[in-house]
Amino acid sequence: MHGQSSTWITLERDVEAVTIPGGEPVMLPEGDKVIIQQELGDQFTLRTQRGHLVRIGGDEADAIGREPPSQEALDAADDDRSVEDKVWDALHTVYDPEIPVDVVELGLIYGCSVEEMEEGYRVSVDMTLTAPGCGMGDIMAQDARSKIESLPEVESVDVEIVFDPPWTPDRMSDEARLELGFF
Repeated sequence: MHGQSSTWITLERDVEAVTIPGGEPVMLPEGDKVIIQQELGDQFTLRTQRGHLVRIGGDEADAIGREPPSQEALDAADDDRSVEDKVWDALHTVYDPEIPVDVVELGLIYGCSVEEMEEGYRVSVDMTLTAPGCGMGDIMAQDARSKIESLPEVESVDVEIVFDPPWTPDRMSDEARLELGFF
């Protein structure tokens, strides 16, 4: 599901969330009602009763009556793809909380290098944001970092937010343009 739901869900417990687009941490109290705006990757974008948007992680899914989203594609034990392919697959599971398209298809990944080290791989990612003042930048970068760090072959990860060149919708894939109605 990545579209908007119209059903109010009562929070089953207190939930740690982050405001969108500000990126400030907030606590949603048990009993508050929310609507799921977006459910992609292992994150949920919720609209509160007061009309605010917040983001919660998959580890909080039980508070809204959901199971944490599956990471089967990343967890495959018999996976013989290259580490670089696995890193790109991990990046495809990172979403802007306001846009139902992953950061790769949005054109937010400007560069990704994978370097073999003695004990594993070092990954460096340059990513940008759709707007320089977006408070979610650090949160999205941390999301990318943690997804890549979860790969057993990876020893270290550096995700840097860059703004040169500035992002434009021209950087989006055809699939992202279609999903967002840019055609």
